[in-house]
Amino acid sequence: MIRSCHDLGLRAVAVYSDIDRDALHVRAADAAYPIGPAAPRESYLNAAGLIEVAKRSGCDAVHPGYGFLSENADFAQAVGEAGLVFVGPPASVQRALGEKTAARQLAREAGVPVAEGTERLRDVSAAKDAARRIGYPVLLKPAAGGGGKGMRSVTREEDLAAAWRASTGEAMTAFGQPAVYLEREIANPRHVEMQILADGHGRVVWLGERDCSIQRRHQKLVEETPGPAVDDPLRARLGDAAVRIARAAGYLNAGTVEFLVDPSGAFWFLEVNTRLQVEHPITEAVTGLDLVGLQLRIASGEPLPLAQQDVVRRGAAIECRITAEDPTNGFLPAGGEIALVREPAGPGIRVDSALFVGMTVPTEYDPLLAKVIAYGRDRPEAIVRMRRALAEMRVAGIPTSLPFHRSVMSDQTFASGRYDTGFVSRWKPRLVAELSDGAAVAGALGAVLFARSQTIRMTSPPFDSAWARAGREDALR
Repeated sequence: MIRSCHDLGLRAVAVYSDIDRDALHVRAADAAYPIGPAAPRESYLNAAGLIEVAKRSGCDAVHPGYGFLSENADFAQAVGEAGLVFVGPPASVQRALGEKTAARQLAREAGVPVAEGTERLRDVSAAKDAARRIGYPVLLKPAAGGGGKGMRSVTREEDLAAAWRASTGEAMTAFGQPAVYLEREIANPRHVEMQILADGHGRVVWLGERDCSIQRRHQKLVEETPGPAVDDPLRARLGDAAVRIARAAGYLNAGTVEFLVDPSGAFWFLEVNTRLQVEHPITEAVTGLDLVGLQLRIASGEPLPLAQQDVVRRGAAIECRITAEDPTNGFLPAGGEIALVREPAGPGIRVDSALFVGMTVPTEYDPLLAKVIAYGRDRPEAIVRMRRALAEMRVAGIPTSLPFHRSVMSDQTFASGRYDTGFVSRWKPRLVAELSDGAAVAGALGAVLFARSQTIRMTSPPFDSAWARAGREDALR
């Protein structure tokens, strides 16, 4: 976001909690202000404090990012009332779509299929009554926010009370609101979302889908575009449904309309994320568009520079979310200090990262550390490039999801494109010896020291080619 601001000639002001004092976004910004202690309710969820810093620092606009208050209508309204521009949908749209039960009703009115569910539930007794009516399994879902936080799958009534406590507690921590609702759980669907953009001049476009089916605890780990199970007719139907919902809500700025898709191609509306998505870089890769830059232009009142027929998608892109979690222990989150980082590079590779040596990974926030994005002319090339990038990447000091992501890129189910939202539940740690990041680093260091102690000598290339032959001939001359 800061880079997009700089591309447009704008100054960027960051805020940070006490534990994020040395974070990379603080270092990249033109100015940075402390916002409070590590606890989110005292810092990143403190709307009044954020607005006070924005005014004191001379900002014109507030970009809410993709967490915390990014889908909070009261915050969007307060930003506007303070004389600032909110870079995202206005409060009216946030209320129509950011509140999930209201969004479900709006989708029905727009003629889009919706999975059976409830309005906000007042207590666990009402949840039990609704679950009996709908039939198990069901999903408990926060009415506010997104990103899978607070969602709980419940397969039997005796587990509902514990799931209620967990879901409402996590929703309160993440979004400042404990309200939840119930929805029928569709078995092993694809999770497919459609990226949309809407300006203040009546233009709404869809940029293409992203398949986000590989997820744990309903939070995404791998995303790709185009979706391997989405053909052109289904893509057009999803795009049309997304635009209908957006127009019905009077949408403005960037957003994502999410669907569940079964093998027959039938789909159901899931929710609208009224914000920028974590996985937006893969859409940028295949469209060549800067979504953050377009967000800023829309927020300043400019019309979209493209119509639907101008949207061109080329190639394929995959994103792996590298998290501070132990995939061999149920993706248990981990905190600690980063001892070593080596990020991948090369053709087709982009890394959006929070990592640096000496970084303290907090346990108060989402465990996302970095996003590795691989682009290719087609899906096989994108997969090969992602395999290479993940093999290059090293993070030492804490457990990370790297072993999981490496195994996914070599998994035949993933390679075939025939995976669904049950992928992680069926995944087992590979039963092969694999060097830990720390062991790999130590081995590489030993190899370097050994090489330095040897007499340098020229050897013939291990293969024969025109380039190799030319090199040998030059050496002889």
